[in-house]
Amino acid sequence: MKRRMVGWVGGAGLAVAALAPAAAQGSGTSETTGQRAAAACAIWQGSVTAAGQHTSSDVTATTPPAVLDKRTINGSFSPGQIRLSARTTNEPDISGPNLYGYVVIGDALYWSNYFIDATTGQIDPNHQHLLRRVGGGWTPFTMLETSTYETLDGDFSRSVAYAMRENGVLYRWKIVNGTWVSNGSFAGFAAVKSMTLIARTATYDTFLANTRGGGLYTIRIPSSFPLQPVVKQVRTRTWQGFEVLSAMACGRNSTLLLGIDKDTKTGYLYAVGHANGLSTLIESRGKVTGTFDDPVYFRWVPIAPYDVANGD
Repeated sequence: MKRRMVGWVGGAGLAVAALAPAAAQGSGTSETTGQRAAAACAIWQGSVTAAGQHTSSDVTATTPPAVLDKRTINGSFSPGQIRLSARTTNEPDISGPNLYGYVVIGDALYWSNYFIDATTGQIDPNHQHLLRRVGGGWTPFTMLETSTYETLDGDFSRSVAYAMRENGVLYRWKIVNGTWVSNGSFAGFAAVKSMTLIARTATYDTFLANTRGGGLYTIRIPSSFPLQPVVKQVRTRTWQGFEVLSAMACGRNSTLLLGIDKDTKTGYLYAVGHANGLSTLIESRGKVTGTFDDPVYFRWVPIAPYDVANGD
């Protein structure tokens, strides 16, 4: 654990940086203060290109927002191979980072794991890229995400996965030593276009989701069985344009949110306060410089104890 703590000191520091919409900053020079605070925050955005490359970049709340430090890993997958990707962990290792997470290839779910050579920044040829098949039947699914909550001392952890079918049924699994165990489902989300994890605790997960009708909602999912989501509306309109939502914690209770419009290949950044229904503070940071034209997006994350999400 000590090696991990040293490797992710940057990630831990990010969670302490203050970000709140300008309206929540108080009196005086609140707008300037809010902008300066937001500038310290970024989303560790990932994608799989049409050529099968993994990319990573920092979508940063500068003015205007920008994509910084973009890196490309060649040969991660075959061209067009990956259909869906959950968040992918970047874990430090002596010889180079260890990258792992779940992906959907065709009709099947796989565990993907490979190492990066610290010198070249590319796949380490001394370690085989592992693609372990977990199970089939994934053709109808349109969304995949995982959530692992773990205390710093390692005394408590829980790991679950969520996936949405094209008919709007949300499924949940417990992940135990790499084995997926069905843990409930819930119908009624056919209007959802995209969703992103904004909160994770010992007892619940919360997603932020946009709908085809333009609404923005939080979906809190208690860890108890049966699966019974608690849905609250955050905004009533204007959010229908995004096919991808991606979020990362910034500050103790705030979230930096990226919305990607695949039709126009553009991204927009928002500062989102602690979820509070229609009273939730949301401040637009503007259009992100750069083009978002990759077929698959996901978020890079540190190891679970440092993957902070306190947006709800």
